Amino acid sequence: MHTSFGLRASGRKAKVTPFFALADLRSMLAILQAAGWPIYTILFASIVAVAIIIERAISLRRSQVLPEGLLALTVQEYKQSGVTADMLSRLQANSPLGRVLAAGMKNVKSSREIMKESIEETGRAVAHDLDRFLTTLGTIATAAPLLGLFGTVVGMIELFGAQAPANGSNPAALAHGISVALYNTAFGIVVAVPALVFYRHFRSSVDSFVVEMEQQAIKLVEVIHGERG
Repeated sequence: MHTSFGLRASGRKAKVTPFFALADLRSMLAILQAAGWPIYTILFASIVAVAIIIERAISLRRSQVLPEGLLALTVQEYKQSGVTADMLSRLQANSPLGRVLAAGMKNVKSSREIMKESIEETGRAVAHDLDRFLTTLGTIATAAPLLGLFGTVVGMIELFGAQAPANGSNPAALAHGISVALYNTAFGIVVAVPALVFYRHFRSSVDSFVVEMEQQAIKLVEVIHGERG
């Protein structure tokens, strides 16, 4: 006899109860408890890493750092109305590239060398701002496995303590020591790998942005001093 169980089951709406969320929370708390107190240092590092990754992912968008066509608009406005205070304020508030171009436009009446020096000084400050928090992220990527190793050492100490001849074998302490050692090692690697990947990605993006800003600043200097149309 052909059954229509599949059709009847598909017509029902599945009810999602808070029980599953509560069970997941309990299992997570159980893992943290089994991992011992060293896991909280890794947990804190992971929270900081996630916050940095989100902040840098928003701040280092290409449209935020190098707006498309900003150099052409700046040159066009300069040729039409010259350098004005309103123009400089808009450039400085526009983006990191705008800050670099504004530094050049402030010295538009100076020599080519002075104009380049002002752009380079501002460029160094802009590059420093783009690097913000990346050192911390790189440190977390390096330190997380070491924190995991530290937790492993703590677990091994508890493990050998459970085997002390004077106190006899303690299976509960033995299991806890193994849990501390393994969980901390695993969590340290889990935190370190994404932190390292994003650190390398952001580091490469910043280097690329700095090179492009330098190229556009050179074009601005050449246009202002008549070396390029």
